[in-house]
Amino acid sequence: MEQIQSYLAGIGTIRKHGKDHIQYEVDSLKDLTQVIIPHFDRYTLMTQKQADFLLFKSIVQLMSDGEHLKNEGLIKIVSIKASMNLGLSETLKAAFPDVKPVQRPVVQLPESIDGHWLAGFVDAEGCFIVNTSKSKTKIGLAVTLKFNITQHTRDLALLNSLIKFFGCGLIKLRPTGSACDFYVIGLPDIISKIIPFLSKYPLQGAKRLDYADFCKVAYIMGEKAHLKQDGLRKLKK
Repeated sequence: MEQIQSYLAGIGTIRKHGKDHIQYEVDSLKDLTQVIIPHFDRYTLMTQKQADFLLFKSIVQLMSDGEHLKNEGLIKIVSIKASMNLGLSETLKAAFPDVKPVQRPVVQLPESIDGHWLAGFVDAEGCFIVNTSKSKTKIGLAVTLKFNITQHTRDLALLNSLIKFFGCGLIKLRPTGSACDFYVIGLPDIISKIIPFLSKYPLQGAKRLDYADFCKVAYIMGEKAHLKQDGLRKLKK
């Protein structure tokens, strides 16, 4: 978080958010206009969150023009907010019962995925999983590695594009219908495609520690050491 704040000209504040989380936030209209919006104009978001950014940007422009100080401008802002994220709270719905949400911008996937963007996406949304289950083999335990990214189904097209990018992986829709997963479970694909990618584009957050352990397990399995008790003990540790 401190590195992100430093990169963004030192603006904003970092504060505790709940028991185990911290939050970096920028709420200065000047900083939003001069730093945050130009950054995301230059480095475009690839998920459907880009639509929220474009709506947010239009609200910042209205506020910069002083429109939020007028009744008509305030209604415009509320109608834009109604199409962002989770929409309006019950309080705002009661206060502005006749407001109609504006149409959300249509977000198209770019022709190619930037590796640096994808590494950041994995830092935020990726999971590195080691599954163990009982088996009828001599060692009595089966081990499976899984690399996973979960998103809302509105970003299903983006997850599908990862199959083309990595040259491997599958997509699974969750029973609720609101989420989907891109995942890679084949050890050869993890060793030959996922690990080389993240070696070229390293993770920056604490998740890199989970990834380092994930790599250790992959290499143990690659050498088939997990089929022996000593290797299995090392893997469990």
